[in-house]
Amino acid sequence: MAFESLTDKLQNVFRNLRSKGTVTEADVRAAMREVKMALLEADVNFKVVKKFVNTVQEKAVGQDVMSGLNPAQTVIKIVHDELVNLMGPDTTELPLKNANEMTVIMMIGLQGSGKTTTAAKLAGKLKGRGRKPLLVACDIYRPGAIEQLQTNGDRVGVEVFSMGDRKKPVDIAKAGVNHARENGMNVVLIDTAGRLQIDQDMMDELVEIRDAVSVDTTLLVVDAMTGQEAVNVAKTFNDQVGVDGVVLTKLDGDTRGGAALSIRAICGKPIMYAGMGEKMDDLEQFHPDRMASRILGMGDMMSLIEKAQASVDEEKAREMEKRVRKADFTFDDYLTSMEQMRKMGGLSSVLSMLPGMGGKMKDLEGQIDEKQMARTEAIVHSMTPQERANPDLINMSRKQRIAKGAGVDISVVNSFIKQFSQTRKLMKQMPGMMKKGRRRGGMGGMFGGFGGGFPFG
Repeated sequence: MAFESLTDKLQNVFRNLRSKGTVTEADVRAAMREVKMALLEADVNFKVVKKFVNTVQEKAVGQDVMSGLNPAQTVIKIVHDELVNLMGPDTTELPLKNANEMTVIMMIGLQGSGKTTTAAKLAGKLKGRGRKPLLVACDIYRPGAIEQLQTNGDRVGVEVFSMGDRKKPVDIAKAGVNHARENGMNVVLIDTAGRLQIDQDMMDELVEIRDAVSVDTTLLVVDAMTGQEAVNVAKTFNDQVGVDGVVLTKLDGDTRGGAALSIRAICGKPIMYAGMGEKMDDLEQFHPDRMASRILGMGDMMSLIEKAQASVDEEKAREMEKRVRKADFTFDDYLTSMEQMRKMGGLSSVLSMLPGMGGKMKDLEGQIDEKQMARTEAIVHSMTPQERANPDLINMSRKQRIAKGAGVDISVVNSFIKQFSQTRKLMKQMPGMMKKGRRRGGMGGMFGGFGGGFPFG
C-alpha cells in the first residue's frame, strides 16, 4: 500500500521522541533531520521538504511546546497539521452545476495514467449521487481506448458516446455534448487522448476541445507511482492547458507517495480524488486530513465508517448480530460477511485504515492470504444448502464430498470447520462489543457483517 515505508520511518522517529522523559530543542532538530530524510526517500520534492521541515521545526521549538505536559505528542500534532496544509488544507469538492444545467468535465493525462478507467469510475460515482452522466470517447489514437471506455461504461451503467476513430476529437466532443443535452443528461465526461510523453500536438488538441465545448472543470489524472515525474507532468499540463483538480491513481500500489505530498505545493491545484484499486468503485474523495492520519499510522476511521455504511446491508447486519448472540452463525452468514468485506476492498484495505496499522501492513502480508479466503469460500459453496444452514450436520463422509467438490485436501476442510466452530463459541461472548461499536457510528453493523470473516485469513 502507498506510504508504507514513509509511515514506518515516521513512526520510528516519533517512537524515539515519546521514549524521552523530556524533549529538548536538540531532540526536535534531530527528529526533523530524520523526517527530512524520510520525506526525500518518499520522493517528495526537495523544495517542499525543506519548507515543510523548517515550518515544523519553527513551531515545535517554541517555548509553549517545550514546556508543555506532552511535548512529544505536540510535535507529532504539528507534523500532522503541516501535512494537512501541504496536501490541502481542505477537502475540495468537484464543482457541479444545478441538476437542470450541464456540467462538462474534461479528463486529461498521459497514456497509462489510468485516465480512461478513472473517467468511468467518476461517472459511476456521479450516477450514484443522482446525476445523469455521459462518457464521451475522444481518444481516437490509442488502440482499444474506445472499446475500453465502452466496457467500463457498461460496468458502471453509464452510456458512452462514440463516433469511432475517424472523426476529429473536437467534433466528437461537440457532438457528445449535444447528445447529452438532447437526452436530458447533466454531466459530460470527456475522455481525451494521452501520449507516452507530453507533446505540443496533444496540448493544442486539448485546448481546442476545452474552448469548443466550454469545459467547466479540467481534471488531470496522474499515476502516483511515477513520483516526482507526476509533479512535473502536472505543472506542464497546468501551464499549457489549465488544470482545476488532480486525480492520483494507483495509490494502492507500491508507491512512495511523493506525488501526493508535492503536487498541491508545486502546482497550487487540489487533489480531488484518489484511485485506490482496480474495481469501478475504488475511487475515493481525497481528504487531506485523513491522508495525513494514514501517513502517520493513525488510521482513517472516518473513511472506514463511510465504506461500511455504503457497503454493509444494515438489515442483514442486524439479523446476523442476533444469530451471533445465540452462537447461531451459519456458513451462509460467512459467505455474506465475505461479500461485504469484498465490497469494502478486502481485509487488507480494512486493516490499513485501523489506527496503528499503517506501518504494520508489510508485517501482515504473509498472514493475510486473500487466495486462502477464496479457497474457504469454495469449501462453503461445495456444501448443500442444508449443510450451510446447519453446520452440525457435517460428518466425515460429508467432509470428504465437500473436499472433493472444492478441490482441496480433507485436512483443509477439517481445519476450516474447526476454526468456524471455535469462532461461533467466541462470538457468543462478543455481542456487547458489537453493540457498543454501532453506537459509535455504525461500526457495530460492519463487524456484525464481518463476523466469521476475520478468523479465516
